[in-house]
Amino acid sequence: MEKWDSSSVRQAFLDFFAGKGHAVVQSSSLVPGKDPTLLFTNAGMVQFKDVFLGTDSRSYARATTAQKCMRISGKHNDLENVGPSPRHHTFFEMLGNFSFGDYFKREAIHYAYELITEVYQIPPNRLVFTVFQTDDEAYDIWTKEIGISPARVARMSPKTNFWQMAETGPCGPTSEIHWDLKPELGEASILEALQKEDDRFLELWNLVFMEYNRTEPDPDHSGQYDIPLPAPGVDTGMGFERLLAVMQGVKTNYDTELFTDLMDATQEILGHDDATREQHNIPYRVIADHIRAASFLIADGVNPGTTGREYIPRMLIRRALRFANSMGIERPFLTDLADAVICKMSPAYPELLQYRTAIRYQISAEEERFTKSLSNSLAELDARIRDMEASGKTVMSGREAFFLFATHGLPLELTRDLLNERGYSVDESSFYAELDKHREISGGEIGAFEDVTTYSTLLEKLRQEGVIENQGISYNPYDTSKLPFKSRIASIIRDGQIELSASYGDEVEIVLNQTAFYVESGGQISDTGTLSGAGWEIEVYNMREPVGSLIVHIGQVTNGEVHVADPVVGHIDLARRWDIMRNHTATHLLHASLRSGLGDHVRQKGSLVAPDRLRFDFTHNSPLSGEELDQIAALVNNMILANIPLEIVHKPLSEARKEGAMALFGEKYGDEVRTVTIGDPAKEARFSYELCGGTHVRSTGEIGYFLITHEESSGAGVRRIEAVTGWGAFDLITRRLNQMSLLSDRLNTQPENIVDAVDRLIESLNETTRRVETLARQSARQSLDHLLETATDLDGVKVVAAQVDAADADLLAEMADWCRDRLTSGIVVLGAPIDGKARLVAKVTSDLVEKGIHAGRIVNDVAQKVGGGGGGRPDFATAGGREPEKLVSALSGVTGIIQSMLTE
Repeated sequence: MEKWDSSSVRQAFLDFFAGKGHAVVQSSSLVPGKDPTLLFTNAGMVQFKDVFLGTDSRSYARATTAQKCMRISGKHNDLENVGPSPRHHTFFEMLGNFSFGDYFKREAIHYAYELITEVYQIPPNRLVFTVFQTDDEAYDIWTKEIGISPARVARMSPKTNFWQMAETGPCGPTSEIHWDLKPELGEASILEALQKEDDRFLELWNLVFMEYNRTEPDPDHSGQYDIPLPAPGVDTGMGFERLLAVMQGVKTNYDTELFTDLMDATQEILGHDDATREQHNIPYRVIADHIRAASFLIADGVNPGTTGREYIPRMLIRRALRFANSMGIERPFLTDLADAVICKMSPAYPELLQYRTAIRYQISAEEERFTKSLSNSLAELDARIRDMEASGKTVMSGREAFFLFATHGLPLELTRDLLNERGYSVDESSFYAELDKHREISGGEIGAFEDVTTYSTLLEKLRQEGVIENQGISYNPYDTSKLPFKSRIASIIRDGQIELSASYGDEVEIVLNQTAFYVESGGQISDTGTLSGAGWEIEVYNMREPVGSLIVHIGQVTNGEVHVADPVVGHIDLARRWDIMRNHTATHLLHASLRSGLGDHVRQKGSLVAPDRLRFDFTHNSPLSGEELDQIAALVNNMILANIPLEIVHKPLSEARKEGAMALFGEKYGDEVRTVTIGDPAKEARFSYELCGGTHVRSTGEIGYFLITHEESSGAGVRRIEAVTGWGAFDLITRRLNQMSLLSDRLNTQPENIVDAVDRLIESLNETTRRVETLARQSARQSLDHLLETATDLDGVKVVAAQVDAADADLLAEMADWCRDRLTSGIVVLGAPIDGKARLVAKVTSDLVEKGIHAGRIVNDVAQKVGGGGGGRPDFATAGGREPEKLVSALSGVTGIIQSMLTE
């Protein structure tokens, strides 16, 4: 069998299916677009899920992909197998071909066999096959049409050969192709070995035949709830790394050049000889796997963080560093190793090269953070392991593991690894209970999923009746010259039910056969306006797309009665729309300006485009200085004043990505995308180039003016800028100019001299404050004799306990010091109402401390009587309370407290 390299194996797969009429579709992001049910893309079919569910459509009926995948999540990951296992990875590629109601079992099986035996030239006598136990059609195709010996085709149970998306919904039988690792055992034992699911066979390719719609849960797979789908589909998936290992004739996936190239780079960076590398084979594997995964995640916008998706790259980087530490490596090196990933994989996945700066920036920052804390973190873990040894415990509690995670930055996976190496384990269930409790306290999000059955059924009905076109509702929110627009009521939904009419006061969702109202997407909020017809009107206050291609206008009937099929005129609030367009184009200019001013590591993490303001979140690890903000604002305004026309072009997604278009993190894109370009006249190049479906001004000059109003952190490694444009900027500037004029009048100076005038005023106030404080201290000292006259003698111990006048806690403490110093031997407890609260201080001379008098205990007892608490050292303590009106009464009990201490 010819030895292939990884690029040729991947390309041969795509070329083969392209030759069979399949559209070659680019891999989707590792972050599933608009799918809250998944942490990461974990299979090739994820980007086609809505097509299989019937809530979206594509321009093709058959497709093929090489898809980036991650299978690692929370409580159910088996990360400890990465390294020791020959074929387990966090990140992997899945090759797949798909049919959306086009071909089915016969073609899928024939295609698979032709590719694997004729193109890849894998020997047929090393292949075995499985089908679902009752799938006679698939069995006959393998044995009768292709001619596979029945001794090589096993009928399997639902456990291995029946696929379903959920308890209900699309499902169907599967057929698998396996590689025989031990052909010397002979054909006679194949079926028995397959049923045992032993390690003789390596699964290469899984062919899923989506044949039924399961209407009720059916754990026994009786089939009684399985209704044949009107258009059956095919979803296949082949693990690329496994295929490559077979094609290259090596024992493990880690022996393919996908990993050996990275391990060679690791060896060179670390300066190891071959013997050292072989000695540390598992750490080398783990580091290679984890740096691949982290690099791809960051390229797709998932930066290291503490929660959600962002926890994964953080954990992977830290785990890789810990394995490096086990080899005696204590310096950062993963940033340089990421370049080896980019070099190896960017020809197939150009986003790695496009975001190289961001990948290096994020990995370097995480390496630096963890390297600084690693020795302390490991020391803390070692101390707890010693405690476990001393107490005879073998399982670390979840609370302790969570403390190591929250306080010392040790991911659970690292704690588990280190404990396992020394024969201990961790209570993972209680760790996750602690984590859930923490997330609940800190306001962690809980996903909620909407049942969209009503909408998907309605969409299909409207298509079948010809009310709307097959591709869905005609949607064009971009051409304001065609407003207002004319349309027709296609459907009315009220309280979740489809209705024929709606009356005054009803809250409704209206479906039109065509609309120009913008639907919220990519951070830009929806349009508002009105729908009106003969004798009726609806105020539209929101829009949404519950399923692909079905757009609903959310509003209230404000006049008359509306019916299905009524003609309608749509009026969009154009003034509001223009404000939104100015802000949206400004976000593009801001994004490009941030990358220009701060570096290419800057990437959009989220945005809000509203009529009154814009908000832009971006990756950056430090606050922006005033000078940096001024430079960025100046660059945006320079581009506005240049009045550059926007160029908006539709093109294939693959072409736009190759050209370097910026994509929005977590957004779902179709095969054809809308690109928005803003040129840079000074450089004759693109200043901003983004994939965007939002509405924009025609040229940058229409933005008017851009003004940054606020900059802050919005999470670990993420900054947030808020700004205004157009009329919003005009209003803000006008208000501030009016305020400046008012201030100049109040300060009796010119506007340009306000700062100097305020500085002089502040200095005058500070001087006045200093004089007042001096007078207060003089007054307090003058009252000292009176305080000492109130002293009580308890068996030779002098006690001063009184409420005094003190402007602040510092003066109160000073007064206590003065009294104590004058007493030579004694106890002073003073209280004062300060800022609406009771403040207390206690001082005890050293000779009485030796006799057991404790200032902290005294002041705490007194504070409890004024609704508070406190404490401190034996010689000095402070406290406070919510009820200053009870101070006199509380202080009157001081002598009793001290008396009890003296008699203890």
